[in-house]
Amino acid sequence: MRFNCISKTFYALIQSSTFVNLYLYLTTTSKDEFILIKRCLGQENNRYKTILSFLSGDEDNDYLNPISHDLDATYLSSPYNFDNDQLIGPCHGLIALMDSVTTFLMNPSTRNYRNLPPNPFCCQGDFYRSIQAVGFGFDSIANNYKVVKISIIYMVDNDDYPQEMERKVDIYDLSVDCWRELDHTVAQLLTTFCCVSCSQMFYRGVCHWVASLDIDAYVILCFEMSTEISYSLEIPETCHLINEPSCRLVILHDSLTLIYHPYREPVISVEKDLINIWIMKDYNKYESWIKKYTISGLLIVFPLAVWKGYLLLFQSRSGCLMSYNLISNVVKQFSFHCCPKSFRVLLYKDSLTSIPTESENTTQVDKF
Repeated sequence: MRFNCISKTFYALIQSSTFVNLYLYLTTTSKDEFILIKRCLGQENNRYKTILSFLSGDEDNDYLNPISHDLDATYLSSPYNFDNDQLIGPCHGLIALMDSVTTFLMNPSTRNYRNLPPNPFCCQGDFYRSIQAVGFGFDSIANNYKVVKISIIYMVDNDDYPQEMERKVDIYDLSVDCWRELDHTVAQLLTTFCCVSCSQMFYRGVCHWVASLDIDAYVILCFEMSTEISYSLEIPETCHLINEPSCRLVILHDSLTLIYHPYREPVISVEKDLINIWIMKDYNKYESWIKKYTISGLLIVFPLAVWKGYLLLFQSRSGCLMSYNLISNVVKQFSFHCCPKSFRVLLYKDSLTSIPTESENTTQVDKF
């Protein structure tokens, strides 16, 4: 990025799609990974302050080093509620920060961001929309980024009791800068399941969510960005529990990986507080699931990510960011604190990918 200002020739070269793509597909290692942390701090009058931290790792030690000052990003999300906040990505270096209303696309390397137009399919009168799941990914056939929102439409009756009326899937195409509703027959599988919060992962051109059809059967719900076809993947049988688990999908050793924490509440003993990490060695083959790790006694709130291929990052019940070394079993606490359950963590690599804006009349790209 520092060569942008040397000359017009260098600037034109760096901004060209050829250079951007070459840079995107450079061979990298875990040493080239950066970490984006989103967290919320409590304020007066039941408000929250949103902080984004941009960090790099130490090559020899597992330390987190800031690469810039923390960013007060309260304007990027609701100051009253963080339950629905999600960091999704990266996809070609772009990350989506989404809640039930807003969608921001950002490139943490270039510090560009864009607020996408709100969904125009609003509910009227006694109806309201509840967002169940969100996704962000790339359609390699159409060369197009897409945002996906799965929602339930409720009607409030005379007793103020919400009654489910229908389910919808809305897609934002960045190539045309507009929202559209997915046809009901195509969206049927997506709207049948209930997705686990913050379980989304984009992998192999497909959005994945951990989802349930009933109270004791979980699957990985899939949506291909190019064909817009849905399907599901079976997960290990031992992951089927009545109590809703805390799950996270990550990429570990280039394979789809499920971090599965059966108990979300603190009423479980340390001995039973287990975390299982399952790796699907061959994609879409149930028999290839391997239980790679079983961890006990961490007393976590939520698994967040696997950094460097061996460090499980998680939020402790005291609100601290911590790591567990899958090789040495060493637990480390970092100097990051926040409101319980408000940590969001993404790993990303340097990218020059620009955020598309196809229309002059729509929202534009800004700097943060």
